[in-house]
Amino acid sequence: MTAHTTNTHHLDLRVQELPQLFNSMDPTPFHSKALDREAEAFIETWARGFSPKSALHLTIHLRTLPPEGSPNALLTEAIHHHFADKAKLTRQELRDLFWQGRISLLIGLAFLALCLLGAETIAQAGTSNAHAIARESLTIAGWVAMWRPMQLFLYDWWPLARRIATYRALSRAHVRVLHAG
Repeated sequence: MTAHTTNTHHLDLRVQELPQLFNSMDPTPFHSKALDREAEAFIETWARGFSPKSALHLTIHLRTLPPEGSPNALLTEAIHHHFADKAKLTRQELRDLFWQGRISLLIGLAFLALCLLGAETIAQAGTSNAHAIARESLTIAGWVAMWRPMQLFLYDWWPLARRIATYRALSRAHVRVLHAG
């Protein structure tokens, strides 16, 4: 039996002061405040390059420390909270996608059944070229209607699942704050 080793990846962020990391329009306290979009995108893009099973370590170098409170505890809570919320929102997006897939599948199957019934009716009505073209056109149209549900269930959910895993990994990341002054 081989021991499972977890890869550890480190990201160093350098900022002047704590508020640079947060959305200035968000009035909530720091621990539940949204990250700045650029900071979020930078961290997410970095994390997406690694397996969600990796251990992620964020080191934030602050030139100016806040006058009160531990920036380490504050940033850890804020980053964990932010990415846990992103995971929750993306899970809802995935549930919505599967709901849309189920509805699309029902509509597609009903349309396919109607097209195949119509094609069979046309096949029984005659064997001319016009009948053959109409029959084949209905058959193709019915199967094309199945394209969207198949795309949703086979391909569209993968990127969302990957984002959820990345957000979960970031919501557990080890966060450390160092004074860079």
